[in-house]
Amino acid sequence: MKKLRISTVEYFNTAPLVWGFTEGPLAGKYELSFTVPSECAAALGRGDADIAIIPSIEYLRMDGIVALPEMAIAAKGEVRSILVVAKKPIEMATRFALDTSSRASTALVRILAQERWNIAPEYIPAPPDPPEMLKHADAALVIGDPALRIALKLDAQAAQPTGDRPCCQGDPEDIPVPGVEMLFVYDVAHEWREMTGKPCVLAVWAGRPEAITPEVVADFQASKKYGMERLREIAEAASEKLELPPQALEQYLRENINFDLDAENLAGLRLFFEKAAAMGLAPPARELEFAAAETGSIASRGH
Repeated sequence: MKKLRISTVEYFNTAPLVWGFTEGPLAGKYELSFTVPSECAAALGRGDADIAIIPSIEYLRMDGIVALPEMAIAAKGEVRSILVVAKKPIEMATRFALDTSSRASTALVRILAQERWNIAPEYIPAPPDPPEMLKHADAALVIGDPALRIALKLDAQAAQPTGDRPCCQGDPEDIPVPGVEMLFVYDVAHEWREMTGKPCVLAVWAGRPEAITPEVVADFQASKKYGMERLREIAEAASEKLELPPQALEQYLRENINFDLDAENLAGLRLFFEKAAAMGLAPPARELEFAAAETGSIASRGH
C-alpha cells in the first residue's frame, strides 16, 4: 500500500506537530516533505500531497478538503515569528513588502493595514530577506524562523517585539535587520489580538476526505502528543541548526505558539475568515469541516 504523502512546513514552530512522524514511533509510516507554507497549499491543490499543513486562509480558497480536528499553528498573544518591520512608524508606510512564502500572514497584514493602522500602502511581493525588503519598501512582513531570529535579537537588546519603540543601535552583528539602525517592529498576532480581542489561527492540517481515515486522524493526534511531551528535546535539536539558544526556543514553543483548535481559536479563525472575505482576499467564509477521528464520517464544526 502506498504511503500517504504529507506536506509540512520547514519552520521550527511546526516541529511539535510532526515530531512523532520524524523522531517517534510513527517514523516511516508516512512520506514527508518539507517546504514553506504557501507551497504546502500548492502541493495539496496539485495533488502532490494527500495531507498538508496549509495557511488557514487557503481553506477558503480550496474545494473538496477537510481539516483534521484539534490541531493548528495559532497564537493567543504575541507570536514572535510573524513580524512587520519598518523604517518608520507603520502609520506612515506607503510601500509594503510581503513575504512570498506566506499567505495567511499576508491577509492578516492587509486587514490590519486597513482596519488598525488606517493605511493603504502599495504592496510588493518579495523573497524573505528583511534587509533587501527594506531597501525597496517602508515596511516588510517577515515570517517563520527569520522573524523569530529578529525577535530574539530584540530580546537581547532589551527591546520589545511590538509597539512603536524604535531600535536598534550597537554591534552590527546584533542589529536585528542589518543595515537598518532605526527599526519599528510590530508583532502581527499581538496587533490582531489588540484589534479584535481574539487569537489568530495561522495554519491547519487539511487534506482530501478520502485520504483521511480515523486511523490517520489518530496518528496525527498521536504525533502532536508525542511532540508536546518533548518540547525541550525539540528546542535543543533545533538550537544548533538555527544557531539560537535552546532555552529561548523552548520558551517560544511553550508561550507563543498554541497548537490547538479550541473554541477561542475557532472564534478567532471565524472572524479572520469573515474579514478576509469582506475585503475580497478570499471566497465567502464557510464552516470548517473536520474529518472525524472515531467514525469515517465528516464532522462539521463552527470555525
